[in-house]
Amino acid sequence: MPEIVTMGEALIDLTQTAEDAAHIRRYAAFPGGAPANVAVAAARLGAGTGFIGKVGLDAFGTSICQTLTDNQVDVSGLYRTGRELTTLAVVSVDAAGERSFAFYRNPGADTQITLEEAVQALQAYGTRPVFLHFGSVSLTAEPARSATLGVASQAREMGILLSYDPNYRASLWPDQETAVARMKEPLSLCHVLKLAEEELELLTGIRDLDAGSQVLWESYRIPLIVITMGAGGSFYRLGTRTGQVASRPVQVADTNGAGDTFLGALLSRLALAGGLDGLTPESLEAGLAFANRAAALTCTRPGAIPAMPTLAEVMSWKGEAPQ
Repeated sequence: MPEIVTMGEALIDLTQTAEDAAHIRRYAAFPGGAPANVAVAAARLGAGTGFIGKVGLDAFGTSICQTLTDNQVDVSGLYRTGRELTTLAVVSVDAAGERSFAFYRNPGADTQITLEEAVQALQAYGTRPVFLHFGSVSLTAEPARSATLGVASQAREMGILLSYDPNYRASLWPDQETAVARMKEPLSLCHVLKLAEEELELLTGIRDLDAGSQVLWESYRIPLIVITMGAGGSFYRLGTRTGQVASRPVQVADTNGAGDTFLGALLSRLALAGGLDGLTPESLEAGLAFANRAAALTCTRPGAIPAMPTLAEVMSWKGEAPQ
């Protein structure tokens, strides 16, 4: 049975792979979506994972199902619909490897999961998972928004730890004010919050990592807050304790999926340790160093899921034997 279940969007990242002198761009269709990516990353790194979501009865939906299955993600909770198509996210990449997104989702199959379906899927995973993870893209449209908030509340009552990534995609929201209000809704539920630096500023109005994370801690009492800093590594707040863990520099091919790899790696370490009980700054920093390495390796290859490393790759990259 899975230690980590993720819920939310599974979609196709139509990712730019080249641009010629005539500005004709080439794209590759990579299965992705942040929660699906997290499930694959954690599975590749040794954790049992499952996924809850919905895709279309189209070729892209079939590709997503097959990719998750090939990566040992339990798809018992993945529904398919003939009414809507699988969502497409067109990912364009600039010279520095940074991404921009355009979504084809009107509506997409991922937005159509219901609370009844989500609860049924979570219960189908049997033995209680350690973590249920979700992101804010699921909060952009109904019925997925109500399903996500509802199943998160029920999971918390069941004693499942909640992991939340308020990954901001401006084009999916009517305006920034609405986005911020809805992205804040799950904060009082979650046990692990992962943000990028720009999302911390968006939610708190504060750029400083220590001060901004303190506002979140004081407002919502989130046990573990982690902020990714790209090449700078990661910052954490474990209650009143804070710290930073450096990352190793790499030659960047594509940053797509790096944050999801980081979170999947961190959750895999936390889940295999049994959760947050007994977590110390020292053990957390070891987990963050592991997650930083996994994310850095992902950046060296194109795509999200295809670029994610195995446990053996992460460990050998540091000169250690796989465990």
